[in-house]
Amino acid sequence: MTLHDMVAQAASLHAGRKAVWFDECNGRPPTSYTYATVMKLAMELTAFLQKYCDPQGKCEIGLYCYPGINLPSWILGILQVPAAYCPIDPDAPPLLSTYFMRKSNLQYILVENDKIEQFRTSHVGWFSHSCSTIEHIGLTLFQMSWSSTDVNLQADNMKSKLEAFRVIGNSQLGNSVCPEHLELKTSEGGYKDVGQKCSIAYILHTSGTTGTPKIVRVPHTCIVPNIQHLQSIFEITQNDVLFLASPLTFDPSVVELFIALTSGASILILPSAVKMMPVELSAALFVHHHVTVLQATPTLLRRFGAHIIKSTVLSANTSLRVLALGGEAFPVLNLWKSWKHKENKTSIFNLYGITEVSSWATCYRIPEEVFSSDFRTDFPVPLGSPLLGTTVEIRDANGSAVLEGVGQIFIGGEERICFLDDEIIVPQGTMRETGDFVRVQNAEMFFLGRKDNQIKRHGKRFNTECLQQAAEDLCQVESCAVTWYQQEKLILFVVPRGDLEERKTLQELQKRLPTHGIPDELVQIKALPLTSHGKVDISELNKIYHYHLTSRRRDSKLSGAEELWERLQYLWKSVLGLLGDSGGISKDVVFLYSGGDSLKALQFCDEVETLVGRDVPGLLEVILSCSIEEVYKHILKTLFPHEDRLINDDSVLKRKLSRNSGEEIHGKYAKLKSESCLKIAPGLISFIALSRGNHFFSINLTESFLQPNSAAQLGVESQQPSFLHAVSPSTTESHVQGHETDNRTLTITNKVNKIGCCSVQQIHAEHSHVTTAEVTLRTRWKSNTRKCVDASPLLIISSKDQVSASVFVGSHSHTMQAIDLDTGEVKWEKNLGDRIESSACASKCGNFIVVGCYDGLVYVLQSSDGETYWTFATEDTVKSSAAVDPSSGLVYIGSHDQHVYALDIYEKVCAWKLHCEGGAVFSSPCLSSFPHHVYAATLGGLLLAVHPVTGNKIWKSFLGKPLFSSPHCNEKCVCIGCVDGNLYCYTHSGEKVWQFCTNGPVFSSPCISSLTKHEVFFGSHDHFIYCCNMEGNLLWKFKASSRVYGTPFVFQSDDSGNTVLLAVVSTDGKVWILNARSGTAEGADMLPGEVFSSPIVWGTKLVVGCRNDYVYCLDLYVTGKKEQVGY
Repeated sequence: MTLHDMVAQAASLHAGRKAVWFDECNGRPPTSYTYATVMKLAMELTAFLQKYCDPQGKCEIGLYCYPGINLPSWILGILQVPAAYCPIDPDAPPLLSTYFMRKSNLQYILVENDKIEQFRTSHVGWFSHSCSTIEHIGLTLFQMSWSSTDVNLQADNMKSKLEAFRVIGNSQLGNSVCPEHLELKTSEGGYKDVGQKCSIAYILHTSGTTGTPKIVRVPHTCIVPNIQHLQSIFEITQNDVLFLASPLTFDPSVVELFIALTSGASILILPSAVKMMPVELSAALFVHHHVTVLQATPTLLRRFGAHIIKSTVLSANTSLRVLALGGEAFPVLNLWKSWKHKENKTSIFNLYGITEVSSWATCYRIPEEVFSSDFRTDFPVPLGSPLLGTTVEIRDANGSAVLEGVGQIFIGGEERICFLDDEIIVPQGTMRETGDFVRVQNAEMFFLGRKDNQIKRHGKRFNTECLQQAAEDLCQVESCAVTWYQQEKLILFVVPRGDLEERKTLQELQKRLPTHGIPDELVQIKALPLTSHGKVDISELNKIYHYHLTSRRRDSKLSGAEELWERLQYLWKSVLGLLGDSGGISKDVVFLYSGGDSLKALQFCDEVETLVGRDVPGLLEVILSCSIEEVYKHILKTLFPHEDRLINDDSVLKRKLSRNSGEEIHGKYAKLKSESCLKIAPGLISFIALSRGNHFFSINLTESFLQPNSAAQLGVESQQPSFLHAVSPSTTESHVQGHETDNRTLTITNKVNKIGCCSVQQIHAEHSHVTTAEVTLRTRWKSNTRKCVDASPLLIISSKDQVSASVFVGSHSHTMQAIDLDTGEVKWEKNLGDRIESSACASKCGNFIVVGCYDGLVYVLQSSDGETYWTFATEDTVKSSAAVDPSSGLVYIGSHDQHVYALDIYEKVCAWKLHCEGGAVFSSPCLSSFPHHVYAATLGGLLLAVHPVTGNKIWKSFLGKPLFSSPHCNEKCVCIGCVDGNLYCYTHSGEKVWQFCTNGPVFSSPCISSLTKHEVFFGSHDHFIYCCNMEGNLLWKFKASSRVYGTPFVFQSDDSGNTVLLAVVSTDGKVWILNARSGTAEGADMLPGEVFSSPIVWGTKLVVGCRNDYVYCLDLYVTGKKEQVGY
């Protein structure tokens, strides 16, 4: 007997009855098919597949779709070929689904017609294909073409990538991952052969939470007894309505679907997005469709919330006859007493099983009397009795049977056998190890927890399940989960029921648990994150706690409703991964229909509350159910409860380019009417241009100008000619010329800060005994820009004696300033069309500076007076900083319109532009002279090497996560940071040489200087500044006081034997001076605001922007020497 045979029998008896309902919950009537229609469509698909598929023995067909009205027909159509169906989740990571398809050796994949483009783009490059379409059923058949050798080779390659990804992802969060391999405990008897014709019903993969996902092939003979026995236990009739609660990739979906269709009952299917909306879901299930049987995970049930569970799900007059929970530990009895109305008659069941022996192994019906108010609350719920054909054994560590006491569960049976991964033949009666432990008492099994939940804390063994059960028993806890963070901190996550006082909650837990079971920290969250299978997502909880520890302290001062709308749109795009989309956001878009899910909704909710600096009651529900306009209005109502402030389309959503008065924009180019009167100074001038990360550009320089032994080559980064002298602060004049000064002085010595440095290995033998300098920083001047300064300064030092060095920097106030480096006097100020976050770049001739702007324009300004020489219009915001090619004079810059541009500013034309494949270009291009490349990076995670003259792509590498960091290169390699927490290093031919992992996103750009040819310096959001050698090995790391966003800067002191120093700024405003060789702190100062700008050092002056609206110039003084032995 097969699954489709059982459905055919039921269809012959109930041809006119409704088999499937599909409700989009959008106000339109639901659609339905009778059993006759389902079977007719299934036969059409079967005939199509038999015509186009050449099974050559066993046949396995992938099904890439979302649940819909046609789903039962599609699955039956595949089964009747005969073939096994293999559900592929369109929302799964492409790497995982590709691994599944490769490892399963799928020859054919049916793709829902409106998912074809998504399927192709998600798996581009992995395989070639041909396709046939059966239009009226809504599917297209893709025939895969790869050899068996290719399958194993590429599947193994993807397996290693999955393992690497898992290890890297979890190492950031402190989780050690030990892949669990199921052991086979066999009895005497025959064998099951995977190649037996018509034997396999479906193929799934495990979630992979304990290692690489396993492929599980499930024969009809394994799953049919489950369906038959549960039909009987639940007393299913043709009048029942079952809900397809589980995703197709989770094997309980098979039980839900086929219990209904083999009984003449109806199956209700809803869009995945509705499952995440508690109010809408409860209304659809119990008000509109009167669902009678619900199978779910406990976490999925808890998502309804206590109020909906009691008032609707388990109310006195609910339609629900049967509620079966499985996949996780059964909720404690106290919760059921608060959930279940005293008049409720719903039968409650506890299910237990593993995917490797699909689907359920045991079942227990909770006696009705345990729900009465006078029944003891500590009643333990057993796992129950084995289901039909299932054998359950409890064994100790030696493999001996346990009749009383604690042991591990093993599951099997003569026919209850699945094939894992590459298994071809499995002995009948095989018993699979589960990793779950139970206590056997009076012939009943009581779940204790997984073996991976056993931890050793304070020298004693403890099961984290005990903490979860104790917390669930508290009346102030709606739901909870536990993680063992970094194997050293026990974290309790709680969804509170009303107001929860942490101190009282911990006191209550102390009454119920031993000392070693009390959590280190209690974290309140709005909802538990779920996996696609409806279980608690532990990895997401670890991420929540990780970001809870290192959460970004944002400026919560909003100027008004317009800024809220702007920033809300940015967060919306950021969380949904749409930053590369240059288009605006419609006011009517709904989060869940824009690619959002419950995890992203939680993230978006947290981001918004961080932005506004306070809790916004009810925000999560609004995000899950309403449009962005309603979300915006909900936030406004909280922030301004007494004001009626609505979105003003004219002011909030206007095009930024319209703000540029006095300009005529024609196509790609924008020019000022007065530009014809401007003259370019003939020839080149001698100058040095210095920008963040030790980007050092000079031309026509003499040795005397550069100081001895530091002559620069044209267009090549030279040794930084900054020398720090040993002077006393009192001997230096403080300049006051139309600007503000601040005589704050702060000295921090090595003794104070040495604990911040973690030296991993001795750098060079000659540094085991060195003389270090104590550095003092004092504000020389500060210049008021009137708004935040996130851009990094550009320094231009002219060889002309009469021309003083200038600092060029822009701010959020739309203004660009040129400031005298020595005095702080503003030489000129220029208003641009919008906010400036782009750092300026000097032209080849030195007569111009080039800077990007939020209005989408690239401005070319005369460096002498700020007059506009030329503007070039891109199609979106320009936050990227320009780079100049010293050989051609071309200027390269990126835009959020997903292009990199090469501009000839002298001819006032765009030489070429390159589309960067779907990702906005936030970071700055980087030039390599040998070989002649320009490097660019995108928020879509793409690193590109481009020919500087032609604009042709040379190579590209996809890193998978956004790249805010700018690439930096030397003659051998190019390095870049990524928000996945890694610094990546590539050869100039595009080969990845190494990657170095930190414990936080890397927004900082790497600094590679000729002063330290063998080191790369960068910062991370994990609060550390890192120094690695060019082989990717950690030399030292220094813990700063906050996250490090800006790029470090290397400079040299002529005191203490030309000590090489490192200037770096953390986001809390702390300016650090470190010894570049050892990582020890030489000095520090604190600016009165957050800092996202990068510092520049010239001579004894450090310049950096601050979010308190000022640009600062700090004087650096060597006030003494210290003998330091070793590191």
